[in-house]
Amino acid sequence: MLNRKNNNLTVYNPFRDIEEFEKSFFADPFGSFFRSNDLAEFKIDVTDEGDRYEMEADLPGFDKKDIHLELSGDTLKLSAERHSKIEEKDKKNKVVHMERSYGSYSRQFDVSGIDTGAIRAKYENGVLKLTLPKKEVAQPEGKRLEIE
Repeated sequence: MLNRKNNNLTVYNPFRDIEEFEKSFFADPFGSFFRSNDLAEFKIDVTDEGDRYEMEADLPGFDKKDIHLELSGDTLKLSAERHSKIEEKDKKNKVVHMERSYGSYSRQFDVSGIDTGAIRAKYENGVLKLTLPKKEVAQPEGKRLEIE
């Protein structure tokens, strides 16, 4: 649909409104006040490998010691923290421009169908890889019924 306003031609994009809604709905309510939204949420991919899920999270620039996995009930919390060295550099007035984000980032996942005791994690080249084995589904035993 094309709209004319003051002889300017604009194109209506309904997906832009949906994207803005998703950003505002899923974003940290205070994120825009304290940090850039570039890393407010790290990106993940999850694949179903039949007996397990494989999850990969992009965490470039993080030290392994600053990435934490915590299980609480049926929730897996993945958090990472990047520390800033800007304070010591800025004392010497050497910082001209800064775009890299610093701060804490986290996401939570429902692991109710996962064998949490067998979860494995590996961090390599800025990617955290998690193996999430599915719980064994107990098949009901067959039983013969007697006819009276």
